[in-house]
Amino acid sequence: MPAIITDQFRILNAETFTKSLTGIGTTSNFYYTFLAHPNPTNVSIEEYGTANWSSTPPDPRDSFEQEDRYHDSMLFLKRIAINDVARIVPRINWTSGITYDMYKNDYDITNGAPQTSSKTLYESRFYVVNSEFKVYICINNGSNPDNPDGQRSLIEPNFVDTVPQVAGNGSDGYLWKYLYTISPSDIVKFTTENYMPLPANWGDANTSNVKNAAVRGRIETVNILSRGSGFSIAGDGATGTVANVPILGNGTGGEVSVTITGGEVTKVEVTSPGVNYTRGLINFDQTSAGSKNIISGSGASFEVIIPPKNGHGADIYRELGSYRIMVYSKYDADPDFVIGNTFSRVGLVRNPTEYGSSTAILNTSTATNLGALKLTPTGIGVTSGIIYPVNAEIRQTVGAGQTAVGYVASFNQNTGVLRYYQPVGLSTIANNAFKQFDFAGIAAPITCTDAVFNSSSQSILQPDITFAGSSTNIGGKIIDLGQTFTTGKANPDVEKYSGDIIYIDNRAPITRSSSQKEEVKIVVEF
Repeated sequence: MPAIITDQFRILNAETFTKSLTGIGTTSNFYYTFLAHPNPTNVSIEEYGTANWSSTPPDPRDSFEQEDRYHDSMLFLKRIAINDVARIVPRINWTSGITYDMYKNDYDITNGAPQTSSKTLYESRFYVVNSEFKVYICINNGSNPDNPDGQRSLIEPNFVDTVPQVAGNGSDGYLWKYLYTISPSDIVKFTTENYMPLPANWGDANTSNVKNAAVRGRIETVNILSRGSGFSIAGDGATGTVANVPILGNGTGGEVSVTITGGEVTKVEVTSPGVNYTRGLINFDQTSAGSKNIISGSGASFEVIIPPKNGHGADIYRELGSYRIMVYSKYDADPDFVIGNTFSRVGLVRNPTEYGSSTAILNTSTATNLGALKLTPTGIGVTSGIIYPVNAEIRQTVGAGQTAVGYVASFNQNTGVLRYYQPVGLSTIANNAFKQFDFAGIAAPITCTDAVFNSSSQSILQPDITFAGSSTNIGGKIIDLGQTFTTGKANPDVEKYSGDIIYIDNRAPITRSSSQKEEVKIVVEF
């Protein structure tokens, strides 16, 4: 049986997901973006084979097995705040010389938009954002019998009145409806070359004037489909204006004035928009109620453009078709965020839990998925100048036939903090199989093969078993270490494999440095 899921269902899903992301109506959901996968050239981490991540990152895979591997590669996370999510639509810049689609309620698979051949309104080019980030709907694109598909837009709209207006002197025939202005903060966070944000709370203090001006079934424009011929107006002849021509249909109060020139209809103008129209019709002949002063003429026809439900500006998300969202995160200077290593994956995870718990949902602004060791101030790696390079392997025998294996995520020579990640199954030690063992203080030496400075020998890491706390004093300055240490070792903030990973984006490796900040913009389309 033929069936469709309508665009309104997609818009509803976007609304529901946005509310879930921002915690509206619930206190149980927390979402985090995360950066991951520090060493994509190690093909054994996730078995992507010999994929060239720099030029062609492999497509993410979706399976329960792969989800665990995504958890393995996770480095650090940032919680999504209520102002980090926006509902978005494609960005359409006003450009002189472009013919835009006008708003119509009947674009579908059998009646595409003339300029874009789009089979839905939302895929057409019926709105614009101007150079000052003001957003407008095209109410009329100058369509007439001579230009049935519209005319080129030549004058940029730039007004904030709630009533539809022409741009400039209106010589290009366009009629625009102002909707909203993108705020400076939203320009920075959510505006890209391809997308632009909608206001977070339509009808608030910044947008209530537009929403409150909306009227259900208010007719804003009427198009001439056929000019007809032989028209003569009592007292005027073949040239003049007929006023108070009614808009018929299921609404009330709608009227237009019709201008006749040389016996043809040359202009129609809405003089009374009326209310409650979902269908409209204009009869223009000697017998129609408002046209009794027409002596002769026939063949004129008109198209009454029906507005969105409850009028233009009543529901911005429905009107512009907001079935996409954007999630924004900024990774800058934070002790939870490692520098000096790469990441090649961006993801979104829902409700990870605190380390050591399967029920306590993580609720911090930032978090790390890395373990850490605080090396002794006099130990190798701090005063000796030896650097433990990123992604170098570290090992420790923690029991009979049991070896803890990890890889350097970052090493800070000043603080002596070495952070590490432990993907399951990456170790080549046969007795380990796919078991993951954690490091255990200094009961046994921790070694690191230093491929850069000492490829032929191993360096012994010396954790400071006397160190406890989350900060250290260096030169009289208190440095936040980002994790809490006990006997020189810190656990991750996140319980591994907890939470639902709902978005993954593989990308070319990006090296983090102390002088740069990463802005993550995730677009989800429903």
